[in-house]
Amino acid sequence: MLGKLTWAAVPLDQPIPLAAGALVIVMIIGVLAWVTLKGWLPYLWREWITSVDHKRIGIMYVLLAMVMLLRGFTDAIMMRSQQALAFRSEGYLPPEHYNQIFSAHGTLMIFFVAMPFMIGLMNLVVPLQLGARDVAFPTLNSVSFWLTATGALLVNLSLVVGEFARTGWLPFPPLSEITYSPGVGVDYYLWSIQISGVGTLLTGVNFVTTVLKIHAPGMTYGRMPMFCWTTLATNLMIVAAFPILTATLAMLLLDRYLGFHFFTNEAGGNTMMFMNLIWAWGHPEVYILVLPAFGIFSEVVSTFSGKPLFGYRSMVAATMAICVLSFMVWLHHFFTMGAGADVNAIFGITSMIIAVPTGVKIFNWLFTMYGGRIVYSAPMLWSIAFMITFVIGGVTGVLLAVPPVDFVLHNSLFLVAHFHNVIIGAVLFGAFAGYTYWFPKAFGFRLHDGLGRAAAWCWIIGFYLAFMPLYVVGLMGMTRRMQHYDIPEWRPWLLIAAGGAAVILGGIVLQIAQLAVSIRRREELRDETGDPWNGRSLEWATPSPPPAFDFAVPPRIQGDEPYWSMKQRAARRARLDDEPTYADIEMPRNSPTGFICAFFATVMGFALIWHIWWMVAVAAVGAYATFVVFAWRDIDEYIVPAETVARIDRANRSARSRALVRMQATP
Repeated sequence: MLGKLTWAAVPLDQPIPLAAGALVIVMIIGVLAWVTLKGWLPYLWREWITSVDHKRIGIMYVLLAMVMLLRGFTDAIMMRSQQALAFRSEGYLPPEHYNQIFSAHGTLMIFFVAMPFMIGLMNLVVPLQLGARDVAFPTLNSVSFWLTATGALLVNLSLVVGEFARTGWLPFPPLSEITYSPGVGVDYYLWSIQISGVGTLLTGVNFVTTVLKIHAPGMTYGRMPMFCWTTLATNLMIVAAFPILTATLAMLLLDRYLGFHFFTNEAGGNTMMFMNLIWAWGHPEVYILVLPAFGIFSEVVSTFSGKPLFGYRSMVAATMAICVLSFMVWLHHFFTMGAGADVNAIFGITSMIIAVPTGVKIFNWLFTMYGGRIVYSAPMLWSIAFMITFVIGGVTGVLLAVPPVDFVLHNSLFLVAHFHNVIIGAVLFGAFAGYTYWFPKAFGFRLHDGLGRAAAWCWIIGFYLAFMPLYVVGLMGMTRRMQHYDIPEWRPWLLIAAGGAAVILGGIVLQIAQLAVSIRRREELRDETGDPWNGRSLEWATPSPPPAFDFAVPPRIQGDEPYWSMKQRAARRARLDDEPTYADIEMPRNSPTGFICAFFATVMGFALIWHIWWMVAVAAVGAYATFVVFAWRDIDEYIVPAETVARIDRANRSARSRALVRMQATP
C-alpha cells in the first residue's frame, strides 16, 4: 500500500535531523495558524498564491530563495564547525549525516537559492524595463514558480522522512547507482531536481519570448537595458542546457528504477559519459547564475555613478560571447579523466578565452565609475566588493584551467574555495545588490541603508575569512568532503574558516534586522515618486509598488535611456509631460493552475521516491485534469477601467510634480 515507506523512514535514532525537522514543522504550523487567525488566508490565496502578476511571482521567488538560504547556510555552519572540531576525532556529525549535509548544502544553494533569487529579480524587473505589462505567458510563469517550490519542499522533506543523497551536489555514478546507494536519498535528489528543472525550463522559454517579442513601442534591442540582455543570454542557456540535465538524470533514474545500464561500466554502460553530460549542463549553469548578476551590477554601477554604462555595445557583445563560449569549456571539470593531452589543451585554452569577455565587463564597470559622482550606498558597496572578489575568483579559475595545475589541485579545497569565490562573490553579492536596489520598487519603501552596509561588510569580511584559508589547505593537500582529519598543519586554517562562517552569520542577522527595522520605519523610508535612486531605466517611471498593469500608457521609446531623457526634459521645462489619454486595460486573470499542479507534482514526486504506484497514478490524473480545466476556461482576462488607471497614474504624477518643484527650488 505504501511501497517502501515505513516508520523506519523517520530518523528517530538521529537527534539532529529529528530536532531540526520538528522545529521546521512547528514553525510552519505556527505561521499557518497566525495567518489563519489574522484572517489573511483568503487575501493570500487571492492576491499571491494564485497570482500571475510577474512582480508578485518575482517576490515569491526571492522569498523562497531567502528561506532556502537560511537552510543552506545552516548546513554550511554545521560543516565548518564539524571540520573545526574533528581534528583527530569524529566530531559531532557521524559520516553518513555529514555526507547528507554537504550534498544538501550544494543542492539547495545552487538550485533553490541562486536560481530562484536571479529568476525572481528577472520576474520583478525585466517586463518593467521593457515597458511591458507582463511576461509572455503569465500562467506558465506561476506554474514555473510552484514547480520550483515543489523541488525545494521535497529536498527539505528528506530531513524528516527518509534521507538525502550522500553523493555530493551532483550524483556521480557509480556511487549514485542502486548498488552503492540503495536508500531513497538519491531518489529524493533526482525527483526534486527533475520537477524543479521543468519549472526552470518553462521559465527559460517564457523569458526568451518576453525579451525578444514583448517591448514598448521603440524599445529596440539596441536600447534594452543591460539587465534585459543578460536575462536573454541566461534564458537562452537555460533552454539549451536544462534538457541535457533532464535527460542525464532521466537515464540515471532508469538505471536505478528499471535496471538499465547507461552508467554502469560492467554492464556495457559508461560512467564517464555521465561526467560529460552533467558538466555539459553544469558549466553553462555557472554562467546562467552569473550573467544576471552582471546585469544587476551594470544597472547599479550606472545609477550610483550618475553616468550611462560605459561601452554598452561591447557589454552586449561580451554577454553573448559568454553565452556561446560557456558550452565549450565543460571538460575542464575533469582533466584527470584521461582524455589525453590534446583534448585537455583545447579545453584549457577555451577556459582561458572565456575570461576575456568577463574582463571586458570589469573594465567597463570601472570606466563607468571613472569621473562619476559615486554614491556609496549599500547596492554600490556590494558591487565594488564583487569586482574585487570576482577578479580573485577569476584568476584562480584561469589557474585551474591549466591542465597540469588542475592535476595537482583537482578535488582539493582549492577548488572549493575557487567555486565559492565565484558564486558568493558574483551571484550572491549580485543578488543582494539587486534585492536592496529594487526593494523599494517592489514594496514602496527603501531598506535601511546603514544596516545594509553593515551587513555587506560582515559578508565581505566573513567571506575572506571563511574561504581564503581553504586556498591554503587546498595547496597543502586537503581534499574536499573530509569528515575528519589528522594533519595538525591544517587545523589553524580550518578554525579561521569557521570564524569566517560566524562573521557571515552576523551579516545574515543584520540583514534580518534591516528588514525588520525597515518595515517598522517604512513611512520615513517611503518612496513617494517611484524613483528613489535617481534611476535611468524604465522601471523607475512607474509608481512604487507598480500597479498590476505596470504602465498607464505604454511608454514611447525615443533614445538609449528613455526614462533619463524624460527626466531631463521635465527638468528643462519645469513640468512633466502632458497627461496621456487613458483607456481600459485587459490583464490576465489570476489562476490556481500553478499551485494545484505543484500539489500534484509534490504528491507524485513523493510517491515515486517511495514506490507508491497507486499514488503516482492518482497524482498524474489530477495534474492532467488541472491542465484540461485550465485549457477550457471561458474567461481568462479582466478589465481595469480607465478611471482606475487614471486615478493611480494621476496620484503618481502628482508626487513626481511635487518632487520636481522641490528639485527646482534647491540651489
